[in-house]
Amino acid sequence: MANEIIIGSDEVKDWETLMFLYSSALKKMNTKIEILREEFIAVQNYNPIEHITSRLKTPQSIMRKLKREGHEPNLQSMQTYLNDIAGVRIVCSFTSDIYKVADMISDQNDIKVLIIKDYIENPKPNGYKSYHMIVTIPIYLSGGPVETKVEIQIRTIAMDFWASLEHKIYYKFEGNAPDYIKDELSECAKMINALDERMLSLNEAVKKLDGKGQEI
Repeated sequence: MANEIIIGSDEVKDWETLMFLYSSALKKMNTKIEILREEFIAVQNYNPIEHITSRLKTPQSIMRKLKREGHEPNLQSMQTYLNDIAGVRIVCSFTSDIYKVADMISDQNDIKVLIIKDYIENPKPNGYKSYHMIVTIPIYLSGGPVETKVEIQIRTIAMDFWASLEHKIYYKFEGNAPDYIKDELSECAKMINALDERMLSLNEAVKKLDGKGQEI
């Protein structure tokens, strides 16, 4: 079994229970976000969310990350040190939508925000931009609620396109891409940032006009 890569056979049941919690947390978070999107469309006639994806880390990926970060590959380490076993990615049209969506999520009574990393205001050195939230959401089992961690990444379409390519490059070269590739990627990040700013500005200008191009 793939599970046995990181746990012994006597812990298989605990592993299955733990992954059930993370899987359930993804389902619940996806449902919440979909409801918020539908409410936004119904009430404000505007959709700030282009699409939503989610993923559960594989046993192999969990083990590699724990070892890379110097932790024992066991269930306790998973719960203590990993925040991204369950992950949701929300892609928005404009940068301003990112913060609207983040606020809507934070305002949910049963969601507890643990960590916020704003890589939009403070991009990573390689140009990566995104808004990260680590939250907990209660999963109600027969024995009572269990707070379960979920990582939420919110970014624009352009940011998502850049991050997807950067991810492929990182794993192809195991984090050691040639300098000219890194430089080109950094330049692309600047171009994408400029594009996001211009698209946001254009959208704001359009909202001020009626169907005939006159200011409202």
